[in-house]
Amino acid sequence: MTDNVIKENELLKIKNLSVEYRTDETVYHAVNNMSLEIGQGETLGLVGETGAGKTTLALSIMGLLPKDIGLVTEGEIVFNQRDICKLPEPELQKLRGSKISMIFQDPMTSLNPLMTVEKQIMEVLQVHNYHSNEDASNRVDEILQLVGIQPSRKVEYPHQFSGGMKQRVVIAMALACEPTLLIADEPTTALDVTIQAQILAMMNDLKQKLQTSMIMITHDLGIVAMICDKVAIVYSGEIIEKGTVEDIYSGSNHHPYTVGLFGSIPDLTKKTKRLSPIAGLMPDSADLPKGCKFHDRCPQAMEICRKQEPDIYIYGTHSIKCHLYAEGSENIETNY
Repeated sequence: MTDNVIKENELLKIKNLSVEYRTDETVYHAVNNMSLEIGQGETLGLVGETGAGKTTLALSIMGLLPKDIGLVTEGEIVFNQRDICKLPEPELQKLRGSKISMIFQDPMTSLNPLMTVEKQIMEVLQVHNYHSNEDASNRVDEILQLVGIQPSRKVEYPHQFSGGMKQRVVIAMALACEPTLLIADEPTTALDVTIQAQILAMMNDLKQKLQTSMIMITHDLGIVAMICDKVAIVYSGEIIEKGTVEDIYSGSNHHPYTVGLFGSIPDLTKKTKRLSPIAGLMPDSADLPKGCKFHDRCPQAMEICRKQEPDIYIYGTHSIKCHLYAEGSENIETNY
């Protein structure tokens, strides 16, 4: 595939993005020099522990960083050849909900308990596309059917729905205007395993029908295997490994953090007494260590890891940011 084709199909390109949260007392480095790309119709899995910077990246794309606290200090977020970081608020409002939508983690806090489901979805439609109440109401019926809810239930309130059905309503709101990019921030975390599987299968089906690109934010590598085309492993606000699903799940080379994530997953084909969790905690984003951010938790850490930040070593579609791979890669990125 040529570079021209890649650029043609590219929907979102994030380049050297850094985001800080600033308070009177300190500065938190939430995202640090992060770069990634998403093509049209692709799904990218963003994987990492709580506090890795995944949601901050999503809020940056949406232009929803907390006012006067969250700040993009460097880099660009180019969506459909427009840098979101440079758009005025009125232009961002036109993008949100219509071209870029987000499914938030907890449906309980995403829905207004005092409004019917119909009114909440109609509100999205009327802001962006539909001026007639009749047209908007008909679209509500269509989108509810699409996510597996009977249109007759649109007059009900959120408390009358189960957890899985609430999440379907939130997904319906996000898809109402048929966005080209959907950001799903751990959309199944609050659901039981059976409902999780149903929601993920539904989202995958909708993605195919609508040809929507998606960023799936999760800490569950099983979800990534089910729904994603590409994967980016995030640690302390950095992408430390990325590639296709095949690269991450079948490749021989991996960042020690990725190995640790896989070691924390139960394997039904093997009989083991205990899982192998990653020791220690993620570093404080207000006081990040020198060198590799993972060195104090890494079982393979070397002296250089404590002193020097690693380069990105590239193996075709697979890249790893780790000193262990300083030899033998096809290419090196040194943009720090």
